Parts: sequence; structure tokens; C-alpha cells
Amino acid sequence: MTRTLGNPPPAGRSMLAAGVRGLTKTYGRGEAQVHALRGIDLDLRRGRFTAIMGPSGSGKSTLMHCLAGLDQADGGTVTVAGTDLGSLDDDALTVFRREHVGFVFQSFNLLPMLTAAQNILLPLELGGARIDDATTARAHALAETLGVADRLGHRPAELSGGQQQRVAIARALITRPALLFADEPTGNLDSTTSAEVLEHLRRSVRELGQTVVMVTHDRDAAGYADDVVTMQDGRIA
Repeated sequence: MTRTLGNPPPAGRSMLAAGVRGLTKTYGRGEAQVHALRGIDLDLRRGRFTAIMGPSGSGKSTLMHCLAGLDQADGGTVTVAGTDLGSLDDDALTVFRREHVGFVFQSFNLLPMLTAAQNILLPLELGGARIDDATTARAHALAETLGVADRLGHRPAELSGGQQQRVAIARALITRPALLFADEPTGNLDSTTSAEVLEHLRRSVRELGQTVVMVTHDRDAAGYADDVVTMQDGRIA
């Protein structure tokens, strides 16, 4: 069941994966100025599947980009995994994103020359982590949970769209991120495959304790979430 969050109830700091206070963001100047975020306050609880939804231009993608450290707000604070993102310089923010944030996009973004297994392990290799037996076992366990364990030796071109997206989810989860962001993750999938991918995102929350934040304009997709944040004109509606 979903519910709409307006002003979130108080929650202990240990229960929060992320939070924003007084978040503002403006693009352009003069008559072309757009107020993308207008003083947003929001708490995201750990181990929950939250959907941020709204029409185009509502500010939902800008909010996600600020939460993920991909964009800097004009005012307010963003705290993820207990860290104020505004206190980090560019280099520290890059490291923080790599270690604490995972991303799933509608375009999958898998490397075509690598197998599914190699794509899943790629974030760890880029971070300089040692790929040992325990790490390989974790990758296989994620693939098992997401239903692609039998496709680990295949390259993206040999996988269906739904299988590619599930590999992308496993890749995002391999670093044990504090937050997993899914940006319109079913935008390139048919309705049946979309339902399968959304159910796997739910499983990552339910079975792995992951915190997932999904940006979507699709009410059916939002129906898979525990909590729904509806945005309109840069505010939480």
C-alpha cells in the first residue's frame, strides 16, 4: 500500500537514510527563471521504497539530483548517510557517491563488451576493491535475488530489456549503497517487464534491507512503493 507524504513525521536520525531541509534550486535568470525547488523538507527512512512522482517540470528530477549529489542546491541542506553533502568538495563528493549512492537509469548503461557478471562487479573494480571469492559470491547472490543468476556469462546484447535492467540493479547494489536511486527505471520496458523489474526493486527492499528512491511519472509504478512523495511546481503537494 502506498501513502502520500506531506510533512513527514519525526524520525530518529538512525532511522533516516537521507533528509533535506529548506531545499531551493533556481535555473536561469529574468523572465526565463525557473524555480525548480521551493523550500523542500523531506525525510527518507531506511529500508523503504519511496517513489517521487509528479508531472514534467514538477521538480522531482532536480530533487533526486540534489539528493544524489549530482547537482548542488542554491539553499538548504542535504544529508545522506549522516553526511552533509554541502560540506564536501568535488573530489570528496565523487568518492562519497561511489561509496554510498547507487543509480539505475531507464537506459540501463551496461558496457556491451562485458558479461553480466563483469558489469555487476564493475563499480567495485573502478573503486579499486579486490574481487575475491566473497565478493563474487555476493554478486551471484544478488543475481539470484534478481532472477538473472543463469545469465551471468551473457553480454547485454544477449539479454532481454528486463534482464538488462535487473543486471543494472545488481550492479547498483553491489557496493551496498545507503541509497539506490532509480530514475524512470521502466521507461524503456513494456508493461509486463516493467512489473517484473518493479517487483525486483521491492524485493531488494524487503529481502536485502535496501533503501530505494524512484523518480517516476507513472502512477502504476509508484504503486509498488511503500511511500509516495507527490511534487507540483517545486513543492511537495
